[in-house]
Amino acid sequence: MESPVSSSIESKIRRIKGKMLKNFDPYSFVCPSAYDTAWLAVIPDPHEPSKPMFKICLDWMLKNQHGEGFWGECDAFGKPTIVSLPATLASMIALKKWNTGPLMVEKGLAFIHANAEKLLEEVNDHCPRWLAIILPAMVELAEKADLEVCFPETVKETVSYMFDCQENIVHKEELVGKHRFPPLLSYLEALPQSYAVNEEDIFGNLSGDGSLFQSPSATAKAFMATGKQEYLVYLQSLVQKCPNGVPERYPMDEDVIKLCMITQLHRLGLAEHFISEIEEILAQVYREYMEQKSWVKPSNMIATQLHKDSLAFQLLRMHGYKVSPLSLCWFLHDEEVLAQIENNSEYFTSAMIEVHGASNLMFCGEYELEEVRYFSRKLLEKTVSTTRGDQSPINHPNLEKG
Repeated sequence: MESPVSSSIESKIRRIKGKMLKNFDPYSFVCPSAYDTAWLAVIPDPHEPSKPMFKICLDWMLKNQHGEGFWGECDAFGKPTIVSLPATLASMIALKKWNTGPLMVEKGLAFIHANAEKLLEEVNDHCPRWLAIILPAMVELAEKADLEVCFPETVKETVSYMFDCQENIVHKEELVGKHRFPPLLSYLEALPQSYAVNEEDIFGNLSGDGSLFQSPSATAKAFMATGKQEYLVYLQSLVQKCPNGVPERYPMDEDVIKLCMITQLHRLGLAEHFISEIEEILAQVYREYMEQKSWVKPSNMIATQLHKDSLAFQLLRMHGYKVSPLSLCWFLHDEEVLAQIENNSEYFTSAMIEVHGASNLMFCGEYELEEVRYFSRKLLEKTVSTTRGDQSPINHPNLEKG
């Protein structure tokens, strides 16, 4: 006779399966980006400029402020991360634009004053590129919106350093260079007014999906700057697909979302309850692998492709599929991709962690996987040493062996 506890577990599993796999919507498993949602919230309706075009995004801002006063990501313990600083500023700018949520704005300002020192303590010696571009821009936009952003005296030097970093990046980099990714233009919403970007620069980088580098925030700015219909169609599609807050990138590779879900089920020890569902997803991924569909490597999505290839390689081998090392090691044979990874080590950190983990599943004699393991480890070591001020070069394993 089935025990009440066992029956309850089975009932919950059936309910989860129904939510996860019936009419599967991958985007329901993706955390919304408060920063990007805020940028859609500030777009005025062309027909009624006193109202937001995407009120649903503004409503999301009003409903998703954390109790401590911030918007944005939390860590595993529910505490704000450094991402919460630009996200909170962008959210307050959106609320201020439409004269709503005054108490929420006050709470957000209080959060920044109380937490900036702790959140910025790691920036004293090294400021991540994305943060150096975005945070100073949000501070300036907040001040223009008459928001009194008050940083404590202990971090004013750090904030000034970040403004210097932004100026250095903007003056040195091209809008769309070969060796820096994401390119400077993908931060269009955060580029200072002194940096002249014309419509030709913007529209010349229109993606086939109607976006600017799959970035909702940059595309929102592109639409406000140009009024081009292509950007509007993309934004409307985005909001329709993700009404509960937009992700930081859209569209996303839906296979990556599914593979992440399977990986999480394994880590939680729940995979045994979803055997048939997991096998169905992996069979589809394997078919694409055999047809080489997943081997198309768009130059602006290398990190995503490496993440996908790593997850697929691990899961397929764990489930008994015969997978060639080439499906993971392909980038070793592409000098342009190698240069992009090495020149943007911080950006590729997450992807390299996955690549390094996947290289553990090697058989005897798979020397390419040994090279991948060596390369990913050295790149991760370089990233760590860079944040400590020691920038040592990466040597390709073949060169050292020679």
